[in-house]
Amino acid sequence: MGSAGSLRWWVLGAFVLSSVSNYLDRQVLAALAPLLRAEFHLSNTDYGLILSAFSVTYAVSAPLAGLFIDRVGLNRGISLAVGLWSLAGIATAYARGLGGLVACRAGLGLAEAAGVPATGKAIVLYLRPEERALGNALSQTGLSVGAMIAPPLAVWLAVRYGWRSAFLVTGLAGLLWIPFWNWTARRGPANACQPRAAALPFSEFARERPLWAFALANVLSMTVYTLWTNWTTLYLVQAHGLRLEETVLLAALPPVFANLGGLAGGALSFMWMKKGIAAVPSRMRACLLSAVILLATALVPLAPTALVATAGICLSFFFSSAWSVNLYSLPLDVYGAARAAFAVSLLTGAYGAMQAVFSPVIGALVDRFGFPPVCALVSVMPLAAWMLLRWIGVGRAR
Repeated sequence: MGSAGSLRWWVLGAFVLSSVSNYLDRQVLAALAPLLRAEFHLSNTDYGLILSAFSVTYAVSAPLAGLFIDRVGLNRGISLAVGLWSLAGIATAYARGLGGLVACRAGLGLAEAAGVPATGKAIVLYLRPEERALGNALSQTGLSVGAMIAPPLAVWLAVRYGWRSAFLVTGLAGLLWIPFWNWTARRGPANACQPRAAALPFSEFARERPLWAFALANVLSMTVYTLWTNWTTLYLVQAHGLRLEETVLLAALPPVFANLGGLAGGALSFMWMKKGIAAVPSRMRACLLSAVILLATALVPLAPTALVATAGICLSFFFSSAWSVNLYSLPLDVYGAARAAFAVSLLTGAYGAMQAVFSPVIGALVDRFGFPPVCALVSVMPLAAWMLLRWIGVGRAR
């Protein structure tokens, strides 16, 4: 890769730091959930409600965010989004109860809905078509790094300076990213492939059956991802009796494996493409492999120790990310760059809608039955999603 190619990857890498900020601000709450539950006397159902407040606004805002990014451009759009979600994170430090937490998470979801569509836009602008799978893997890495950093950083700050300091520090870090990104983007190579017109009229594009199948598949398959993203610390505390301080290292491991899983999933489909298999069948093959292995998620609650359970969570998170990287690449493969931001935003919105509905369900099931039925339920969802995509015709010649 020449110097211009290297610079394109460096610029995209700088952009992916926004993904780190996105998940860092999002996951501080999950890392500190036991402290907030104790201080504000919250049940698991209350905690699920707080997660739903984020997810509802995230789901509703995502398609609009995709259209907004396409309209105003990447730099202005992501700068505004990061500024808003950083301020929402800072505001969480001043919450005084359930109502305040719900309001702050709703604001966070509103702004963070732009993160993934903006990443899709950046991948289109800075990477060639054959590089986009690895670009999605890099984006997934950014999300995983944010989730990985959140537990140790949040707990360290909470123990020394109180839990409110964690929200202040992570919010300020996001604000500092904005001038850094705009400085970097001005030095990036221009891309003549920037889409200027839609390949399909919007009314026709919105009626595309595969487009909505991708969104529904995301609803089904990302139940695994949302389980371990939001409930790992609580699972270790409730199922294995660990103190919060004892969860720090264990809770940080699954995001590491999610990071590796995203890279492995992107590399796997890329390898099959290099062997001559078309892009869409390659991604479908990677999704099927991931879905089959994710059936083992049902076994996590049977683990005899917290360490063994964490190993099972790591495996589950690994292949959930491998699945996700390939699913989020499929709309780019099928429809190209013209509607990329909006297509990705539909998957993002679908994820938010699923989390809004499913988080209270998880909380209620855990309060009544514990984690075994939840793990059993989510274990079959990715395979159901793959079957849906095959039924709709994804992976066959278009």
